[in-house]
Amino acid sequence: MFNHIKMDLTAHGGNWGAQGFWALVVYRFGCWRYTVRFAPLRKVFSLMYKFLFKLIQIITGIELPCEVPIGSGFVIEHSGGIVVSGYASFGANCRIRNGVVIGLSRVEEPCAPHFGNNVDIGAGAKVLGDIHIGDNVLIGANAVVITDVPANCIAVGVPAVIKPRKQRPPAG
Repeated sequence: MFNHIKMDLTAHGGNWGAQGFWALVVYRFGCWRYTVRFAPLRKVFSLMYKFLFKLIQIITGIELPCEVPIGSGFVIEHSGGIVVSGYASFGANCRIRNGVVIGLSRVEEPCAPHFGNNVDIGAGAKVLGDIHIGDNVLIGANAVVITDVPANCIAVGVPAVIKPRKQRPPAG
């Protein structure tokens, strides 16, 4: 747990005051509590987690359940209005911003998006349903993504239009 927290702090630029970092500390605690074998102690930790989860949700506006698998380098850029479904999953080096909703497209279908590595999600974006977002994808601010996005693409607009990313010319 502490190694993950150290990596999360590094990913947030060493900023202990980053509310996204606070949410990740509670997330890591929630994941860790499942490793406690002694059931009465695990129940105490589970109660603590539920309290901390709700406290972070109220203070920061970030809802990140510990059931969500996230890769290393996960960054919550800004707080407020962030809701992540417990059915979602994230690869390494993903970044989300305020107002992002990642969740179900229909309540009766409990499945949410799966993100590859190096995905950057803009403020206010909504990514919904059983879809796959490839590696190196940019999701624009306020985009509504309801279909798969292949690797090395951008998704912008409502509903999102998918376009290939332009390669930057080498510096020099």
